[in-house]
Amino acid sequence: MVLLVARKSADTGCMNIIVLGAGIIGISTAWHLRERGHQVTVVDRQAGPALETSFANGAQISVSYCEPWANRQAPWKALKWMFDKEAPLLFRPQLDAAQWRWCLQFLAQCNDKAFARNVQQIVALGAYSHAALKDVVRKTGIEFERLERGIAHFYSSQQAFDEAAEGVELMRRYGVQRRLVSREELLKIEPAFTPYADHIAGGTFTETDESGDARIFTEKLAQLCADAGVDFLYQQDILSLQPARSGKPASVRIRATSGGAARTLIADALVVACGSYTPLLLAPLGVKAPIYPGKGYSATLPLLQPDKAPVVSSIDDSRKVAMSRLGNHLRVAGTIELGGFDMRLDTPTARARCEMLVRRVEELMPGVCDTRLPEEGGDPQFWCGLRPATPTNIPCIGATQAQGIWINAGHGTLGWTHGAGSGKAMAALISGEQPALDFGFWGQSPRHAAIRPVGVSA
Repeated sequence: MVLLVARKSADTGCMNIIVLGAGIIGISTAWHLRERGHQVTVVDRQAGPALETSFANGAQISVSYCEPWANRQAPWKALKWMFDKEAPLLFRPQLDAAQWRWCLQFLAQCNDKAFARNVQQIVALGAYSHAALKDVVRKTGIEFERLERGIAHFYSSQQAFDEAAEGVELMRRYGVQRRLVSREELLKIEPAFTPYADHIAGGTFTETDESGDARIFTEKLAQLCADAGVDFLYQQDILSLQPARSGKPASVRIRATSGGAARTLIADALVVACGSYTPLLLAPLGVKAPIYPGKGYSATLPLLQPDKAPVVSSIDDSRKVAMSRLGNHLRVAGTIELGGFDMRLDTPTARARCEMLVRRVEELMPGVCDTRLPEEGGDPQFWCGLRPATPTNIPCIGATQAQGIWINAGHGTLGWTHGAGSGKAMAALISGEQPALDFGFWGQSPRHAAIRPVGVSA
């Protein structure tokens, strides 16, 4: 069966566009496309929005804490951590050519020149996206456990604190007002860490960052999209894509997850925003998206002493974990595991990483959260998600070489930070405009002239 989702209106210049994926990236894309007057259909295999990578992330909107994973120390740290189940970055070798290809590309970025080049683009997208998020919130009034109190990063060793000064200087060079703070000042900013004070050497702080629940935001924005006329097709497996050619539009083959006959949807443009699964859909078209899944973990813990719980979103440098207050709960998230598409939470490695998160919370602020494990009578909400990582940590946004097929994926740990801006930029590109930021969109380099999107006149 072939369904005509819609075609471009010759009178208005508006198009009918299919967005594949209903996470923060896909829903933000749908919102901005609809705001420009396009007809939009969103397709996802889940029963609703934000049920995969956007479900329980670290909750930080961190424009200022966005350094690429690839730096000159990364290869040695990765080797050192290979046999540590609790390591911040755990490489689990697989018989997978995609993994090894990604790792080689990653190693090529582990130098100072590449690091500076990559961080400049990531910060540019972050600033653009933060402004876009504020604009959406201002227009819609969406509430999502938002706290505009900045982000603090604390260090447990003097050496790490001394090295942090380099990062502060680098980020300030690109307009990020991150600053060094002493232990005493850090504890004034966030008194919740006072019980751990003897182990804190100092920290950094950026007032302009914030935190909030990405899942709640995405769910509410999806509802507003629906109210504005966006169509949603949930519980649909995406089988294959077909680019536009010989006068025929692009199309996507889908089938209900419950089974039944497959059907084909056609439209003027398809936006692939399927996170870590994006390369699997694009590879048959000859599009090589350098995205590999990085498995991240989180625990959401009930507060026992809300008055002693943190209200400033924080990063613990020694464990590379983020902590954010979400109402009467604390979200603690972190670690990256490069081991394919394994989503299990019951393996020895997964259990060790989840238990490390709750143990660390108890070490930092004893008695503040219910950190008991399930076997101890507690109810920690453990979760894992596949962060779609690129070797540069720069997401893939723009028109692919497959006619009518666009990509908006590869945001790694910064999907929540970059979501609103990525959706806004995608909508602008499809509409034939160049977004107002210095960023290398797919097929472009920073500061290059605007491309002309497929099917859109100048």
